[in-house]
Formats: sequence, structure tokens, C-alpha cells
Amino acid sequence: MVQLYNLHPFGSQRVVPCRQEPARFCCGRDVLFVAGTAASCRVEVFALREQGGCDALGSFATLGPVLRMAHSQAGDYLVTIEEKSKATYLRAYMNWRCMSAGSSRVCVRMVGHKMEESYSETLKEQMSVVEMPLSDPPLCVSCCPVNGDLLVGCKNKLVMFCLKYLFINQNLTVLDFERSLILHFDNVIPTEVAFCARHIAVTTELDVLILKLELVQQSTDVTECARRVSTLEKPVDGGVKDEGPSTRTLQLELDEFVVCQKPVELLGEESKLCEIPITLESTDLPTEDTKCFQVRYLLFRRFTPDQSPFGFCEETKLHSVQLLPVYQTGSSVTDHEETENKRELLSLFCFFSLPHVGYVYSVGKLVELISTYQYSEKSEQAVLTPQFLHVITSENLQCFTVRCSAAAARDEDPYIDTTIKACPPIALDVCALRMQLFIGPRAICHFKNHIILLTKADMEDITERRKPTRRMLSRKDDCIKSRANSESEPGWNLYIINTVSTIQLYREMVDYSRTYENVKTESCIHLLSEAHLLVRAAIMDPHFLNSDEKEELLRVFRESCAALGDCYSRFDTEDYHLALPYYRMSGLSMAEVLKRLVSEGDEIQTYERGFLFYLTHCLNEDVNEELSKESANKVLQIFYLADPAQLPHILCSPCMRNVCPLRAVKYLQKVEKIMPSVVLTLTKAFMALKTGDLAMYEHEMDSYKETVLACGFIGQPKLLRHYKEEIVVPTEFAVHLKEMQPGLLVAATVALHENSKMELEEADTFFKLLVDFWEALLVVCSQEETLQELLLRLTSQYVWRISKQQFPETKPLRTTEDLINSCNHFGLIFPWVTSIMSVESPSDKSYHEDISKLQSLLCSQSINIASALPVLEPLTEAGNVGLTIHVICNTRLGKYEEAIDQLLKRCPDAVVLYAQHELKDNNRAVWWNKLLPELFKRTRLTGNDCPVLISSLKETLSVVAVELELSDFLSLLPEDGTAAFFLPHLLHCSQRKLLT
Repeated sequence: MVQLYNLHPFGSQRVVPCRQEPARFCCGRDVLFVAGTAASCRVEVFALREQGGCDALGSFATLGPVLRMAHSQAGDYLVTIEEKSKATYLRAYMNWRCMSAGSSRVCVRMVGHKMEESYSETLKEQMSVVEMPLSDPPLCVSCCPVNGDLLVGCKNKLVMFCLKYLFINQNLTVLDFERSLILHFDNVIPTEVAFCARHIAVTTELDVLILKLELVQQSTDVTECARRVSTLEKPVDGGVKDEGPSTRTLQLELDEFVVCQKPVELLGEESKLCEIPITLESTDLPTEDTKCFQVRYLLFRRFTPDQSPFGFCEETKLHSVQLLPVYQTGSSVTDHEETENKRELLSLFCFFSLPHVGYVYSVGKLVELISTYQYSEKSEQAVLTPQFLHVITSENLQCFTVRCSAAAARDEDPYIDTTIKACPPIALDVCALRMQLFIGPRAICHFKNHIILLTKADMEDITERRKPTRRMLSRKDDCIKSRANSESEPGWNLYIINTVSTIQLYREMVDYSRTYENVKTESCIHLLSEAHLLVRAAIMDPHFLNSDEKEELLRVFRESCAALGDCYSRFDTEDYHLALPYYRMSGLSMAEVLKRLVSEGDEIQTYERGFLFYLTHCLNEDVNEELSKESANKVLQIFYLADPAQLPHILCSPCMRNVCPLRAVKYLQKVEKIMPSVVLTLTKAFMALKTGDLAMYEHEMDSYKETVLACGFIGQPKLLRHYKEEIVVPTEFAVHLKEMQPGLLVAATVALHENSKMELEEADTFFKLLVDFWEALLVVCSQEETLQELLLRLTSQYVWRISKQQFPETKPLRTTEDLINSCNHFGLIFPWVTSIMSVESPSDKSYHEDISKLQSLLCSQSINIASALPVLEPLTEAGNVGLTIHVICNTRLGKYEEAIDQLLKRCPDAVVLYAQHELKDNNRAVWWNKLLPELFKRTRLTGNDCPVLISSLKETLSVVAVELELSDFLSLLPEDGTAAFFLPHLLHCSQRKLLT
């Protein structure tokens, strides 16, 4: 693997026209602050341009020499640690931009000072200096890039100041701070701190501790809240025993001995074992809205001084601790602070470095080491950006690749590594892009796509430095540094080094990768992956949406995906499957990919696994792309040579619709000699249909029994259906089967449904309400939910045909008798239903099969009658058919009295037969409680004019006489009846009593 790609990430350089020798500097959103040496006690401010130039905005005096400084984007303030008379002071400079307008007025106030209306009005036109007194001298400082809060490191503690926006009036909002929290440590002297989104990274000379302040549930009891915040977190007993003595016991009594603690790395919950207890002291005024924090340990790492063949290295110290936030892709960001604060944090990374090695940890959703950097020389300082790690040594400015965008992409989408999306791995080897020679690099910081670099040459180097040399980057002629007022040693320079645009560097990486195409496959993929991550990091930048290069970056991103897809397709790699997601992300069509990879007229070209994997997936999935005849034939040839077993499957793809069927049959016949199968036979039959060769079609279809053919469609459902814009469309094969072999089509579709290859809704669209399929599916259906849906669909279809007098599209495959014999969901039709239907109208005869099937369904115990009632509504007035449906439904619902009323009203001939069939067991009493009184009433009204009622009454009296006692039977007889009519039934009842 190539470890150094000699690319050119650094473009032109310009010299910052400082009037004083720089001692400290930092970058703001669009400015550069430069603090002079002890002799000047001033800060110069320069406006930074996107092209890399700078303009002087002005300067302001400080209390003393600046020891540390930092700028906060939120609030746009500069915070400094200054020294005067051997004392250090913490100061924040607000509204400093008024200097560029010519104002020289300065207001100095203490933090938290209450400003009166008249006093605060003057703040619009003057710089405001906020002094923040501390009980211990400040050692280091950091501003949160998300909300502008301030963290100050002191001996054995960290002090947090919250940035506040004080609304004075409609025209003025003043910034102030409020000391909100103090973190007390045990014998820890911080050398550097980093603060971002309530995450804290603090380093000593050899220790790193990363914490997170978490809000606990607020309590209305302020006393309880304060007590909980101040609780000391004790280390867990039985911690890491081999770490050596704790910090408190490291006071050495003998100066001639040096005791080194063992190195240790503790991640996540284990980092509690670091033996650095923390006490939280809340300094907020007690209110009901007081925020209660607790500390969560994320990482602890302890290093030991380097041991080398030359002896003990006393300069081994940690430096350049940094927390790098990565925001949600597509976050809308403007220059206004309020929208700036609405950026959604996605991932957070922590960087820290030893002289010869640097580390990048992910400390967001998961705490893990993602990159380790080995430097070729001792490092002085380093700065991490989303795209690069820039490191300065005694003579070099080095640029390394980073993995932050790869980790952030997975935080944004945990399922990114699929057949649809991909991203280069986090564990990809880091490499150096450039080692640029400089004389005496001392300090570095970063601004957008620019590096600010301070160099200080030794006296003996100045003469050599003035000679023409290739060590330095070319300077711009329009920006020459003025040294007239500089009284210090002339060997220093402050440079703005432009890192070339993402697109330009991407192009160089791609060009450079071509040198490894035929030599080192891994190096080629590695460099293209670096280029991809470079572009991905640019797209994840919050300012991306407002970038002038937005469309170009997106185009380059797709281009990088295509290049990676080419690599995984052409090269024989373990990760060949990545060809598919990268090609999909590229937006290339299948035809375009074929054009990129397949050589014209090359009959002996070999194809790697990645390319075949891509083609197989695209062809097996329903991609809305039809290949041309030439492309389809080329794909046919590719699979015949590389993977002939796939031929039957790829020929069924809608993408291959334009393939030459004669050529397809030719290839299939060759494959069949080696590996015959039912699917291959069906595919040959499909191709024969396309050519119109019915003789070949019939020959192929006769090769297997119909049941075997039906199961063969399970192996390749696309023989019968494909999708067009998510709509199921039958193939020519399915259309032919529907006309010529509907039984096979129904059997095949039922098999597909039962093997989860086709949904019920798909079958509906596919068959266009082919009832035979539903009837066949009922025979094998076992799932209750699907069963009820099928029963309702069949009922609805029968009702629609009967009510609309609509004939079936095809001749039904099964009669009612067939269904009753083969499926228990079709029941025997009740005798009384047959009796009613015996007096049917001539128009019903044309739909006798549908009527009997509907009645059979309703007579079974499977269908839910209550659910079917709305579906049956159109048949309520359909003569005898409607009557049978009404009576069946009422009977199934237990409404026997209503059923009797309907029969007596519309078909009294069947009432006794109905009663004999239905009024049994628990329903026996309906005979004398309902049927007998109704017959008495109706007979009385009609007299002897209705012999049917007389006959039904006699039958009913015969049944009741057998069931009731004589006294009960007598009580039911009417007083106005004829004794001769009832006497035989009374005798029968009394004789039955005597016999018993």
C-alpha cells in the first residue's frame, strides 16, 4: 500500500502584512486575529477573503501579552488569557468589528454587570471588553462552536461560562456571560482543553480525559437539585490494578529515580476507572429552571514518555487537543447567529497528538479509535479539519487524509453499507498527501480551505532563506509583507496558504490513481476512496447548500461513485459486491455501465465477479430500463460465457425484452445439455412464443407434467409477471396461458402466492378479477386473515356477476360440485334453499353456477356473515336468489324468527322444510313460540284459500304434538278453531303420553 501520495493540496501562499511579530493567532468566521509579542500588547485583525487574501481591519490594545486566545463563531467574540505584572486575566472582546468603522471607543466591564439603559446604548458604537475574574489563574481556554459557551481550565478545575443574549431594547442585544458550572478535579493541571456541545476534552502532559455533561431530569426542589449536582463521583472499587499508583501518590521522594506509569486506554463505561474523581459545583442562581448536570466519562488515555535508543525523551508531551463537530448533511446555515445555532450536530471527533503520533477518536454515538497517524519527524502542532489533518514539524507542513466523513456518514445512515449505498470503510489506511518544505514552522490554524502558518527561522537560516529555493510555495506579487515597523528579528513570516479546491484535488487524485490501475489494484482503489471521502466531506459541510460549487460537487460525487464502481467491477477483489451500490449512487444506467466496461468486438474478454454481481442484481430486480437489442445480446453472451446457470433468469428480466429470441434459444439449448431444469424449459417455451414457433412451444411444455410446470414458475415468477412503474403486468407467456391453459396459469399463481412470491393484490391486478384463482386458492389457504379476504372477494365477485348479469370472462374451471368436494369452505347447499330455487325465474338460469357457488359459500361455516352483509346488499331484491340470501344470513346470525317471517311472506312452501332443517336442539322452541302462532294467524286471514298454509300448519302441529305435553299443547290451540281439524293431533299427543 502506498503511504505517501505526492499530490498538491497546497496552492498559492500569501503573506499576512503584520506590523508586529506574531506570538499567538487564531481564526474566526472570516477574520484572523494576531497577537504580538510581549513588547506590543496589541491584537491585529485581518479580514480573510475566500481567495486567500487578507485586508487589515485594525487593531486594539490588550492588558498585557496574550498567552492564549480563541474566537467563537457563536457570538463573534474573542477570548484571551493575558498576563500583566505576573498575574493572568481572562477577557472577552465583544463588538470588536466596530473598529473597522473607525470607532476607537472601548468599554470595560465585569462579567454579569447590570447595564443601565443609557449606558448600554453606547455599546452599539464601541468595543466592549468583559473581564471574568477567577479564583485561580486561567491556564487554557476553549469556545464551543455550537452555542458559544466558554470553558476555562485552571489548576484542578474547569470553569464553564454560558453565553447569554441580553435583550436591551428592539435595536440592541448585548452579549454577556454567566458562570454556570465548575468541574473540580483531583490533582489535575490541564495544559489544553476543548469544548463542543457539552463534550469536554482535557489534557495534561501525558493524560487525556474526555467527558460529556448530561442534563438530568429537572427537579422542582432546587435544594435537591443542587445536592445532586455536587455529588462526588467515586471511582469503582476493583479498578485497573496495573495502572500504577494514583496521581495523588506520585510525589517522588528521590529525585534520582523516574517512575513511569503504565500506558492505559479506557473507553466508554470503563473510563470511570481512571481514578480521576470529579465534583460538579453549580454556580447558577437557584431557580425552578436550574439545569442539573451529571458527568459521563467517555475516554481516558494515559501515555508514557517515549523511550528511544538515544535515551529518555524529556519533551514527550501531548499537544493540539481538538473537538471537531460534523453537522447533519443539508443543514441550512447562514451568517446570522440564530440560524448558525440551529445546525444539527451529527458526529463529534477528538484529536490529540504526541510528538511522533496522533490519534483521532469518534466520541459521538460510539467511542472508538478511528485513525492513528505516524509522523516522519517530531511534530510541533497539528490541526484537524473534516477533510485533512495538517501537521507541522521543524521543517515540514504535512497533509494527511482523515476518516471523519466516513464515520459521520455511518452515523447519519447506519445502513449505508447495503446494495443501494456504500461508503469507504473507516478503517481505511491513512496516508500522507503531501510533505511541503518550510523553514521553521512554529504554529498553525485553519480557516475554511486555508491554512494559517507562522514560521520563525534561526539566524543562520536567514541568508539561505533569502536565496532562490524550491522549498517555498510561490508568493503572490500583489501581497508583499511590510517590515518597516518591525523591530524584532527579521526571520519570521505569517502565511495564508490556500488549500486547493476539493474538485481540483479530486481531479489530481483520480489522475494519479491511473498510474496504479494495472500495477497495484489496492492502491488504485485506496486513492479513489480517498477522493470519494474528500468530496463526501465537502458535501457534509454545513455551508454546502449555499456553495457556488454545489451542483459541481454533486456531479463529481456521482463521478467518484462511478469510478469506484469501475474498480470493483474490473478488479478481482474481496469487496467485489461494492460495485453494485457505487454504480447505483453514480446514477449510471445499465447501458452506460456496459459501455464503460465491455469492449466492442472483444470476444475473449473476461468478466470479474463485481461486474457479474452488478448485472445479476440489476437484471433480477425490476429496473425500469429496457436494454437495446445490441446491449441485450451482449449481456446474453456475457452470462453464457461467465455464468451460464443464470441464463434462464436473466432472460426473464424486463430489461432483456429486446433480446434476440433465436439467439437465446440457441444458448439455452447448449446450457440444457449440461444443466437441465424446469425453469430452463419454461424459458425456452417463452422464447419460442416470442418467435411464434408454437410447435417448439408445445414440445417444451409437454416435457413435464402440469403440476411440475406449475412449481417451475416458483423458481422464476418473472416468466408470468413483471412490474412497470410498480404496476403488475402479465407477460406474453401469462396471456397465452390464460387463453390456452387457464388451469396451469391458476395452479402456477396459487403456487406463487403460497410460496410468498406473489401478493394477493398483485394477483388481482394480474388476473383482472379472475375468479378461478381465488377459488383455487381457497382450496389450499390456511391463514385466517387471507381466508376471510378471499371469501369476501369471491362473494363480491359472485354478487357483481349476478346483479349485473355479467358472464365470466372465461369458462369456469370448477363447478360448484367440484368445489364442494375439494374445499371445505364451500358447504352443501341446504335442502330448503334448493326448494326455494326450484321455483326460479328463467333469467336466473344463465347464472346458475355463480348463484349456487354463492349459496354454497354462505351455507358453509367459514365466511363471516356480518362482514359479508354490505357485499350482499345488491341482491336483496333479486327474487328467489335474494330470498335465499336473506334467510341464510338471518339463520347464520341466529335471527330465526325474521327468517320465518320472510319465508311465510315470500315462499311458504319452504317454511316447514326450513324449520325441519334449522329449528333443532336449542332452537326447537321456535316451532311453537313463533312458527305455530304465525301459521294460525295467516290461516285465519286466508281461510281455505291457501292450501300451502293449511299443509304447513298440519306439519307443524304434528311436530309440536310430539314435543309438548298435552296441557301445553292444548294451551296453544285457538278457541275459534274447528275441533275436527285438531282432534288427530290431540289424540296423537295423548297416546304418546300413555305410551310413556
